[in-house]
Amino acid sequence: MIQKVGQIGIIVKKIENAIHFYKEKLRLSLLFQTENMAFFDCNGLRLLISLPENKEFDHPSSTIYFQVENIKTAFEELIKNEVAVVSEPHLVAKMETTETWMAFFRDIEGNLHVLMSEIVV
Repeated sequence: MIQKVGQIGIIVKKIENAIHFYKEKLRLSLLFQTENMAFFDCNGLRLLISLPENKEFDHPSSTIYFQVENIKTAFEELIKNEVAVVSEPHLVAKMETTETWMAFFRDIEGNLHVLMSEIVV
């Protein structure tokens, strides 16, 4: 059975622009790149960005939820790096001892992604 997510793939139209975005704006570590794809490390989870293999795969990606320790600081970093934000950090769920906060943003290709933080209260 499935144990964990090992890699997430994102289809992009301009590979160099996407590499710049994920490396410089989100500050993910670039593992390696080829002519049509690049792999980043996100704390042990591989993020693959690639050009579509054919027209069937040429569409926006799934939403990726990037976990951060301090959502306000991470959000300020997005603003500083001129990332297109969709929403500011806001509370989405409150459980007995934990609050889940999220802030939505778009990458260089218009794919929607999220910063998320689980805060012990």
